[in-house]
Amino acid sequence: MRKRKPKTCFQDKATIDTRNGIVTGHVSRIDPSVVNGTVTVDVTITDPLPNGARPDLSVDGTVELENLKDVLYVGRPVHGQADSTIGIFKIIDDGAEAVRVNVKLGRSSVNTIEIVDGLKVGDKVILSDMSAWDAFDRVRLK
Repeated sequence: MRKRKPKTCFQDKATIDTRNGIVTGHVSRIDPSVVNGTVTVDVTITDPLPNGARPDLSVDGTVELENLKDVLYVGRPVHGQADSTIGIFKIIDDGAEAVRVNVKLGRSSVNTIEIVDGLKVGDKVILSDMSAWDAFDRVRLK
């Protein structure tokens, strides 16, 4: 992910699934330490809490860091890193073959990555590890 500029006032929107309902809020604190690639954040909830909410409840949350409009994106390839160019196999001939194309990647999230150049809407690609076929520009699919 791209490095973010430090903020003194956090406005990142958050959605929290309490399993009894979904509430919204915003990030109020970002822990400066990183543990196993994870950063802890505190969220101030702005909606009323659903019935059954209690301290230390296990919840799932999503923090919206950025909202991009009109962006071409795919699921994140195995070796896909933000702001890089990779070779990826694009499926052609109604799924009979795949050819390697160079794809320039942009910003990324946990599961998806922006396509800056090299693919268009409707292209189908192979996202799994194809490093065993690095010496080939075309593969036959069965």
